[in-house]
Amino acid sequence: MNVKRVVIFGIQDFAELAWYYLGKDSPYEVVGFCVNEKYLPDPPFFHELPVVPFERVSQIFPPDVHGFFAPMSPKRMNRFREEIYHQLKALGYELISYVSSKATIFNNPIGENCFILEDNTIQPFTTIGNNVVLWSGNHIGHHGRIMDHVSFTSHVVMSGHCVIEPYCFLGVNATIRDGITLAEGTFLAMHSAVTKSTSPWGVYVGSPAKIREGVSSLDMLK
Repeated sequence: MNVKRVVIFGIQDFAELAWYYLGKDSPYEVVGFCVNEKYLPDPPFFHELPVVPFERVSQIFPPDVHGFFAPMSPKRMNRFREEIYHQLKALGYELISYVSSKATIFNNPIGENCFILEDNTIQPFTTIGNNVVLWSGNHIGHHGRIMDHVSFTSHVVMSGHCVIEPYCFLGVNATIRDGITLAEGTFLAMHSAVTKSTSPWGVYVGSPAKIREGVSSLDMLK
């Protein structure tokens, strides 16, 4: 299936930006928005498009002719975005990805429900998993792997041969030296410089980055 009519999950900042980017820089037509029923606005419209309850979305926008895009915030270390991603997949929706025409890519494999904004450079032989957000201006080095449910903010430098495991969050201007693995759930604070591979669910701060003892990244981004 190759859908062109797309529904966006949410009506907050990420969703509004997705509406703008898809409308200006993609082959997709946004036909509506979706939120959990208790969050429906009154009247139920956003940018003059209908906002429908998630509980009935497959009846209103059938998955055989509509795709979905859920480029949500990294709340709960990307776990909330992961939950919505799997719920939409279970309903039978194809989840699209947006890659800015102003990003530099080299035929990189890119998964579903990715939101890749302007001025990202993704060098050859690096793969991007599902449900990944790369905000603007990142350098993604060669022969690397970004796994599922990861968020990069802006101006992150990921050197070559790095692996970013699921649920990681990388703050503004973070730097990762070559050959590093960021373990599952790693939280990098802004301006941190990582010179050694990290531990799962660790919070890293400083240059060189050091783990904050007694703190889990699960306590971040609540």
